[in-house]
Amino acid sequence: MAATKLGQTVENLSVVVHGVGDLRLENRPVPEPGPSEVLLRMHSVGICGSDVHYWQHGRIGDFVVKKPMVLGHEASGVVVKVGSSVTHLKPGDRVAIEPGVPRENDEFCKNGRYNLSPTIFFCATPPDDGNLCRFYTHNANFCYKLPDNVTFEEGALIEPLSVGIHACRRAGVTLGSKVFICGAGPIGLVSLIVAKMMGASQVVISDLSPSRLEKAKEVGADFVLQVAKEPAQQTAQKVEELLGCMPEITIECTGAEACIQTGIYATRSGGTLILVGLGPAMVNVPIVNAAVREVDIRGIFRYCNTWPMAISMLASKRVNVAPLVTHRFPLEKALEAFETTMRGEGVKVMLKCDQNDQNP
Repeated sequence: MAATKLGQTVENLSVVVHGVGDLRLENRPVPEPGPSEVLLRMHSVGICGSDVHYWQHGRIGDFVVKKPMVLGHEASGVVVKVGSSVTHLKPGDRVAIEPGVPRENDEFCKNGRYNLSPTIFFCATPPDDGNLCRFYTHNANFCYKLPDNVTFEEGALIEPLSVGIHACRRAGVTLGSKVFICGAGPIGLVSLIVAKMMGASQVVISDLSPSRLEKAKEVGADFVLQVAKEPAQQTAQKVEELLGCMPEITIECTGAEACIQTGIYATRSGGTLILVGLGPAMVNVPIVNAAVREVDIRGIFRYCNTWPMAISMLASKRVNVAPLVTHRFPLEKALEAFETTMRGEGVKVMLKCDQNDQNP
């Protein structure tokens, strides 16, 4: 049943994928928070490539949409109601939402890598519903209070920013690092922002799109490299020429076979290649080249223990993610927003879920 307020029915408008190519706006019941949960009035939710992928293909790898699923996992909102055991949050608190919540205290949780728990709940990953809706309940321990000087949109962008933080941590970015980033989409751009924040002295970023490379310059890239269809070794050579040396760290954000190949060739002997982008399950890569030069190849899966760092970075104003938001739509125009994202327009498309507050 929909909740009632002052005699009016409160509708929980939600963006729901039903199957391949079948995306609908529909009203769902306003949920009640459990003892350890909070009910949130959602404010800003970013559209991720994975949301579009579930809409267009109905699956990502082994995660298959088998029943209608609410999309959305880059989100912030306001606490409306708290569960009986919640003490650190109260109605009116502005929060950013970490979408991955462990269901059990398994070995991965015990050693601090809860993102690898095989039973983790994750917003908008089948069969778990996301938060692209007016009202949503979430585990209170994975809702983080936003300082007054951090906007809702910045709060929603903590999710992609966290991917960048996790990638740069796994890479070992530190003072003076020289870094090459493949791909200037949202994840490539946040990786760039974080790498610079962590002390990287020079960052070169590559992409096919001139407009995305312009955005990369805006957020701090030292060098940009527009690529076409040239061989991977040729691109790697261009990276070395721009930096004056081979980078110690490469962060690959596309998942494209050619870019993974470039990443191996480009990385300095003894360096590290981080695989962030997800592409085909099987790719051809020059693995012997990596092996004999002791290039470490590391994957990342989402993130863990990143929200406090991200909030501190945003509150300090030493990091500016606001330029990443290029389009805004009210929740009622979600289908138009998804089509905009699918066409690759801009960088980050943000949906505004609160009818009474469409501000950043």
